[in-house]
Amino acid sequence: MTDPAPAELELKRDHFGAVFLVHDAAGRPQHVCRDTRLARAWAKPLARWLARKEARALARLAGLDAVPRLIACRAGVLTRSWIDGAPMQRAKPADPAYYRAALHLLRRLHARRVVHNDLAKEPNWLVTAAGAPALVDFQLAWTARGRGRLFRALAHDDLRHLLKHKRTYLAARLTARERRILATPSLLSRLWMRTGKRLYVFITRRILHWADREGAGDRRF
Repeated sequence: MTDPAPAELELKRDHFGAVFLVHDAAGRPQHVCRDTRLARAWAKPLARWLARKEARALARLAGLDAVPRLIACRAGVLTRSWIDGAPMQRAKPADPAYYRAALHLLRRLHARRVVHNDLAKEPNWLVTAAGAPALVDFQLAWTARGRGRLFRALAHDDLRHLLKHKRTYLAARLTARERRILATPSLLSRLWMRTGKRLYVFITRRILHWADREGAGDRRF
């Protein structure tokens, strides 16, 4: 008698493909697959490029337990480990320890010359069963060669996005320094809000039909 085949649960599907959670025969979550072969024909080149970007970032971050572990990226399918956690917008973390740990996590990312670039989306922040932070969805991450001016500006914006979430769920514990950081977006951020943001919203809302959270559904991976 052969063992039952692993089961797949679809977590997300859009123009850029589908994301599946794979369970073993006993029903235990094993890993997550981002399958760009299921992308629309016009979006497939971009979907595969984003998958390669994510693979590079996860490879650079190997060993950090608060980000997914890269398993494979080939033939249009990125496979990575599954992280058990609730997305921020559902968990609503209000423990100061969560934000201290999240800041430490960002410092470890930046020390490895990786900026996430998509931390404004609450579902990209997870809250584990232990109340610790974890990060997912590194499609827009930049794996830099050095820590030049552009890298520092993007890292600053990673931090500002974390502090925006702290302002939402734990505003009373913002420090004076954190309030100053929130009040000083980088030049790139200011340019984005005045120019590229409008185009992004038009594409994601009118063409891709993403929801108010900019395409980030209620996910656990």
